[in-house]
Amino acid sequence: MWREKVKEYETQMIEDLNGLLKIKSVRDDSEATEDAPVGPGPKAALEYMYQLAKRDGFNTYDTDHLAGRIEVGKGDELFGILGHVDVVPAGNDWDSDPFDPVVTEDKIIARGTLDDKGPTIAAYYAVKILNEMNVDWKKRIHIIIGTDEESDWKCTERYFKTEEMPTIGIAPDAEFPLIHGEKGITTFDFVQTSLSQDDDEPEIELLHFSSGERYNMVPDLATTSVLVKENMTNTIQHFEAFLEEHQLKGHYEVDSGKLILSVNGVAVHGMDPSIGVNAGMYLVHFLNTLNLNQSAKKWTEFGDMYLFDSHFGEKMGMKFHTDHMGDVTTNIGVIQYDNKQGGKYGVNLRFPEGFHFEQSIQAFEKEINKDGFKIDMGKIQQPHFVNPEDPFIEKLLTAYRNQTGDMRPSFTIGGGTYARNLDKGVAFGAMFEDSVDLMHQKNEYITKKQLFNATSIYLEAIYAVCVEG
Repeated sequence: MWREKVKEYETQMIEDLNGLLKIKSVRDDSEATEDAPVGPGPKAALEYMYQLAKRDGFNTYDTDHLAGRIEVGKGDELFGILGHVDVVPAGNDWDSDPFDPVVTEDKIIARGTLDDKGPTIAAYYAVKILNEMNVDWKKRIHIIIGTDEESDWKCTERYFKTEEMPTIGIAPDAEFPLIHGEKGITTFDFVQTSLSQDDDEPEIELLHFSSGERYNMVPDLATTSVLVKENMTNTIQHFEAFLEEHQLKGHYEVDSGKLILSVNGVAVHGMDPSIGVNAGMYLVHFLNTLNLNQSAKKWTEFGDMYLFDSHFGEKMGMKFHTDHMGDVTTNIGVIQYDNKQGGKYGVNLRFPEGFHFEQSIQAFEKEINKDGFKIDMGKIQQPHFVNPEDPFIEKLLTAYRNQTGDMRPSFTIGGGTYARNLDKGVAFGAMFEDSVDLMHQKNEYITKKQLFNATSIYLEAIYAVCVEG
């Protein structure tokens, strides 16, 4: 029944999704204004969702252009659907323009199709279809749309300062069948605090290094500029041998006496950095083999000693595992060095319940202070857990199982979704077991089958929770 209802809306759903995908809704602080707090792109995507809602007869409410909601239903209890319309930067080497959707016979290719514009449109259409069926709502529904999920969550932080907290809710921003627990997440920087004066003239001076745009992405490109005072040919040969040894792609050029080096990696979501290739950390690893000036040498030695090829915090003394939520993971997402100011490593660390993060980071900071480094802490989000036997979860799982026949239980993840804003919030789709996970990667796409099947599941689930009650 539900899948047949979705068929009536397929063409319009793809049109509405394409319109959202065309908006380059990447956070841009350089163009932020009071009316566009995280840049014009995320604001435009939020306004686009309001336009859809007004077209379809829903009321909307905005909170300072950072987040807002679409309202439907009636009743005392409030059910939340939490999605986001901001996206991570496109990265490199796409086969098509990441913000000009390519629609083929079976898929839609663009940045944000999986994370999180496609699933947000699927959940929106489930509510739209039910409303146009004139169902007798037993609960109020707020579709809450954020614009800063991929960075600092300024959106939901602002929203929930003044707005009603749903008693139950879903975030269509992960995987089916259902996710009842998420690791804790924090970002922080290891910052070099002292620059050394070189007693001897170094053979090579590190001038600049840059890799990564987001803490929660494995960097797929790293570039550095070095001044080679002797043995330029040897340095280039050494770099080529390094690329071959590690099966990496890279490039070099000489410009005004400076040697410019670049390394290509493989970008993946920062929740599991071990399956990507961190271009930045490999280039640091190479630089650490050179006779650099002292400040640069201390920076590269730090990266090699504590961060390179250490995806589970083991080199920082933070290795920790639970059967329920898995391992501590560490993604080195933003790496920078400047010969005037020194260097930093930006870390996205995720941890399961039971890991004492504050104690671990304090102990590690004591260790690195003597090496001329400090830690600048960002936001800390504690692990989130909902009892998988809760009746609310059972209703969602029943809808999923009815639509798919898949009887797998709910599980926990290393990613972080808006579900953790709610005491009883869970991530619910929209990836299936056979979906190709290209979140935060090049050539991201969603299949039409996935989009429409997810909408069918949301239809049955929202009906069970908000109409049957």
